Amino acid sequence: MSAASPTRSPVPTYLWGSGGSGKTHLLKSVREALREQGATAGWMDASVQAPPDFNDAWAAVLMDDVHLYTAVQQQAAFNWFVNALASRSGQPRWVLAAGDRAPAELELREDLRTRLGWGHLFGLQVLSEPERRGVLRQHADARGIFLRDEVVDFILTRFSRDLGSLVQLLDHLDGYALQTQRAITIPLIKAMLEDQ
Repeated sequence: MSAASPTRSPVPTYLWGSGGSGKTHLLKSVREALREQGATAGWMDASVQAPPDFNDAWAAVLMDDVHLYTAVQQQAAFNWFVNALASRSGQPRWVLAAGDRAPAELELREDLRTRLGWGHLFGLQVLSEPERRGVLRQHADARGIFLRDEVVDFILTRFSRDLGSLVQLLDHLDGYALQTQRAITIPLIKAMLEDQ
């Protein structure tokens, strides 16, 4: 995600799907990509009890778990949405939001619900068992990690199976394996858990 061109405004994007489908992981990845570019973003999820006012310095507005928003959070989300698209600087900001169902099914204030449904809508599906294995192996390969079948079986039967948690676990395992100078095996995983 990079800054919008002056001739084309960014279109709001809404992701929806059940828990574990990767919505939060995608939003956090966007936030991290913006940080790497030296940009900041407004972030709100259901745990942010007192959302800050919109900041014109934000390059994007990221709102997660909108289906859980309180009245105060819904008011802030509406404010963020309107201000992001009609920014005082003249440069519209990206809006990326996520919830557990399509906007038409959300029990939110009407003005927020309709705005969430205005732009691009993407329904995400939870990965099947073979797809989960494939993603885990793909992330391992990208890091130069070899995972034996029994290690993948162990991970998938004993840890959270959502994609974000699996990638985070792989990151921890990689760091621990490097620290201990050992290959990733079931005994290594057990040792890492004992050390925590």
